[in-house]
Amino acid sequence: MRSKKGFIKLIVVILVASLMVVTGCSSGGGSAGGNKTIVFADAGWDSIKLHNEIAGFIIENGYGFKTDVISGSSTATFAGFRRGDIDVYMETWTDNFEEAYTEAIESGDIIDVSVNFSDHAQGLYVPTVIIKGDTDKGIEPIAPDLEYVTDLEKYWELFKDPEEPTKGRIYGAPPGYVADKIMQQKVETYGLDSTFNYFSPGTDTALSASLAGAAERDEAWVGYYWEPTWILGKYNMTLLKEEPFDQDKWDDGYASTFPASPVTVTIYKDLEEEAPGVYAFLSNYTTSSEITNKALAFMQDTDAETDAAALWFFEEYEELWKSWIPADIAEKVSTALNK
Repeated sequence: MRSKKGFIKLIVVILVASLMVVTGCSSGGGSAGGNKTIVFADAGWDSIKLHNEIAGFIIENGYGFKTDVISGSSTATFAGFRRGDIDVYMETWTDNFEEAYTEAIESGDIIDVSVNFSDHAQGLYVPTVIIKGDTDKGIEPIAPDLEYVTDLEKYWELFKDPEEPTKGRIYGAPPGYVADKIMQQKVETYGLDSTFNYFSPGTDTALSASLAGAAERDEAWVGYYWEPTWILGKYNMTLLKEEPFDQDKWDDGYASTFPASPVTVTIYKDLEEEAPGVYAFLSNYTTSSEITNKALAFMQDTDAETDAAALWFFEEYEELWKSWIPADIAEKVSTALNK
């Protein structure tokens, strides 16, 4: 028969072993999650909120981690990111804080793990219907040869400025946007200021309302816009061409397309060690401006919040998101979606 003292020792050994197993399972390294909360940056725009929601749902339900967000301006959230207060930046627009971004990458404070999308664009857009027409509506094209920004000069009368009908109107970028200064200079560089007025919309809301109104009525309109946005997910617009980006041309009056700037998924340096499974998932995360446009348009049309838009995404793009993660993790996420 085992002695009482020996029996107590056995119990202690079992308890210690059990604690070691529990600790090992909750290290945060795999799909069991742990005590760490993975924090996302919310810099204020809808698309970053959407991607936070998608990634957060997968991390919580597939990998077992809690998630949270820190909201603020681009500058404030990026500063918090560099300090380690934030773990993940789902949309790093590197040209928004180029110097700080470069310093953080070179110091190793942050790491780019994937490109969320690189097909975004900005510049002068027109409703596609004025170029191609619409046979279903019986609309003939009124500017069939409009392809480049420089072609606008011969079509200026289609875009008459209601306040000065002897010229056309180009809707500019909202005041305060870096693009506002660039677009004003582009109009001069391309010689369009002789036939067009550069009109300030006042706000991004006013700009989008102007575009949407013209698109709804199949009317001619030309102005600055950018992707990804709900408005370019909802309306069929054409980006007018410019010469491919060339640094010398850009430095000489912005006489080329905007420089390409991939929008990356970036993590704080410690995340790879703290949550390698999550790191692997984020390394596979990639979408497109088109997908993001459509999700934002869904939000606009249905007055949905980002959580509902994320559920829409999971249904519409099941094959895509399942390609980011192992099958067992995808099964957990699917189970959570079907609850």
